[in-house]
Amino acid sequence: MKFIHRFAYYMLGFLIGGVFLLFIFQNKRTEFCYMPNCRVLKSIRAKGIVISKEAQAVFDQKAITLQDVKNSLDNGDVDFSRSNKPNKEGGKVYIIEGNTSKNEPIELEIINYSEKAILKNVKKV
Repeated sequence: MKFIHRFAYYMLGFLIGGVFLLFIFQNKRTEFCYMPNCRVLKSIRAKGIVISKEAQAVFDQKAITLQDVKNSLDNGDVDFSRSNKPNKEGGKVYIIEGNTSKNEPIELEIINYSEKAILKNVKKV
């Protein structure tokens, strides 16, 4: 069998398998999260966030909203050069860079424990 025929059969099987997987995973809301940034953000989102007094003071000024924090946890970037450092009380400190709804850069400081995540501070950069 010629190479072109073998390649055509391979591509046909690959396309049929791709369409099959597309239909299976379309309704399951699966998320392939293997990169470190994605895994940290997913871990924090899954635990829920407890807001500290310092962060609540920033929210009371109405410069940054809770929706901005949620969007940053969905689409933000973890600064690993300043993150993943142990905290005194346990847990690890993560610095997440994101944007507000007005596209202004913000920075979240989150302490990630095994059972909860605490939003320690929020500030505009």
